Amino acid sequence: MSPDSGSTARVAGRETAAVLRRHRRAVGSLLAWSVPEAAPAMLTGFVVARAVDDGFLADRPWTGTAWLALLVAAAVLGAWGARNTHRAVAGVVEPFRDDLTRRVVTAGVTTAARHAGTPATDGAVARLTNQVEGVRDSFAGLILVSRGFVVTVLAALLGTASLAPSLLLLVAPPLLGSIVMFSVALRLGVRRQRDFLYAGEQLADRTAAVTAAARDVAACRATERAARYADEAITAQARAERALARLAAVRSLTVAVGGWLPLLAVLAGANWVTGRGLSTGALIGVLTYLAQVVVPTLDMFVQTVGSAGLRFVITLDRLVRRIGQRATVAADPGPSARRPAGSRLELRGVTFRYGAAARPVLHDFDLTVYGYDHLAVVGPSGVGKSTLAGLLCGTISPDDGEVLLGGVPIEELEPAARARHRVLIPQEAYVFPGSVADNLRYLNPVAGEQDLLAAVDVLGAGALLERLGGLGGEVRPRELSAGERQLLTLVRAYVAPAPVAVLDEATCHLDPAAEERVERAFAARGALVVIAHRISSAMRSRRVLLLDGDRAMLGDHRSLQAASARYREMTGYWTAASEPAGAPGPVDGVDPAVRADLRRDAGQPVAHRTG
Repeated sequence: MSPDSGSTARVAGRETAAVLRRHRRAVGSLLAWSVPEAAPAMLTGFVVARAVDDGFLADRPWTGTAWLALLVAAAVLGAWGARNTHRAVAGVVEPFRDDLTRRVVTAGVTTAARHAGTPATDGAVARLTNQVEGVRDSFAGLILVSRGFVVTVLAALLGTASLAPSLLLLVAPPLLGSIVMFSVALRLGVRRQRDFLYAGEQLADRTAAVTAAARDVAACRATERAARYADEAITAQARAERALARLAAVRSLTVAVGGWLPLLAVLAGANWVTGRGLSTGALIGVLTYLAQVVVPTLDMFVQTVGSAGLRFVITLDRLVRRIGQRATVAADPGPSARRPAGSRLELRGVTFRYGAAARPVLHDFDLTVYGYDHLAVVGPSGVGKSTLAGLLCGTISPDDGEVLLGGVPIEELEPAARARHRVLIPQEAYVFPGSVADNLRYLNPVAGEQDLLAAVDVLGAGALLERLGGLGGEVRPRELSAGERQLLTLVRAYVAPAPVAVLDEATCHLDPAAEERVERAFAARGALVVIAHRISSAMRSRRVLLLDGDRAMLGDHRSLQAASARYREMTGYWTAASEPAGAPGPVDGVDPAVRADLRRDAGQPVAHRTG
């Protein structure tokens, strides 16, 4: 159910007030520069009156010309003020746009991270590129026009009062009445603008759905039904647009009442007021104020607020509500009260599928990664190894079941808490232009130079560091090979404080010797999960998880060779005799606290359902 027009206006009003409060200095500058900008409006009628009375009607054309020259000078002053008011507006509008962009991106990324694999339906990109920019442009226009309306009309009324105070009785009441009339019409306009926006979104959704299903529609001979489905949205949008267009008549009536009616009243009473001492020049000056200042300013205000203003209110309300919904979904239920006890990762009854109708990649899946584990995940391409890595690290969320980190559901932890406990290194290594030290400290900004050098030495990246010119050398990503980028990323992850490392084919561009060195270093550092692309990674690990279609098996290299034909096919001619020297047994070097668990899991393969 859509919100009513009152709540919609309150949301926009609250956001606008917050922006103006945050940028008081820019608002103050805007108001200050409005004074010189209003100089032409203030002086127009007065200067014309003096030029007529003291100059041209008094047969002194040079005096009249001098007065008009003053008006030219006022126009120059007004242009200078207008230039600076636009700069002041940017000081309010651009930070507002940046804040909205941050909030939309945060909400969209959070939603995507929590529902990975599900097609985006909330149009986050469309809101970012269209709605945020639309709000920004409308807000800028509203600030300029609304401020200009208030300042300019007040200047015109003051000028009228200086020439003929009695004529304010003919000018002010209709002007105030038109503003009241327009305010009432705006409430109705908010509802109609909202209906128009919703109708446009429904039309976009329906036409996109029909277009995407065109092949199915043709195959099922459902062309007429699809046409009716789209036509309903087209008709609704046309109806909403016609209703919105009818508001143009109200805007025209507002200008007529507030601008043209006072002008006609002054013209009608011209004979009466001039007979009571009002000079011809003063009368012309008042008419100038009305015709040249009040009418165009009121018309611009009504047209802008009646169109851009309504779009601003509705679109901002729409954005804020959608961002608020995402923030509610993503809200941390109490990170300060939920702290992980250790770094053990657990999957309990996890089911995950890419799309509601897709076959599950994992189904009712259980797995525990202990604090000093070394687990290799193997299986055919596309079986779900990277999906498992994403679930373990919390970058994607399961459809059913839960993922625990230190006994706490991973979605209840702040991103910073997750980062302190696990680090994911994907296949596509990311490095950025900057110093080598900056790249290596990316996950641990407080790491010292000795920490960086120690990590470089352990992972065998010394030759690369020397080639780049040491820690102060510049990283140029395009000049690095894929393997060099991976090595830098691995050093960065090694320096990170997280005790659990997940390598998702993060060594695929390294040679076998370098890969072995990296894996042994990370295994000695803490818990290690390797999404393996070489079977040698499985032979080095304490435990091996084989994902194989509808089932998974968990054991060690020897037990899986004995129990799984698929694993024997993958290992080929690899035998125990060909294993690398010094390969650890299932529980070698493991903390005694978890040794019993590892022996139980590694001693005999355990079956899990994966689909």
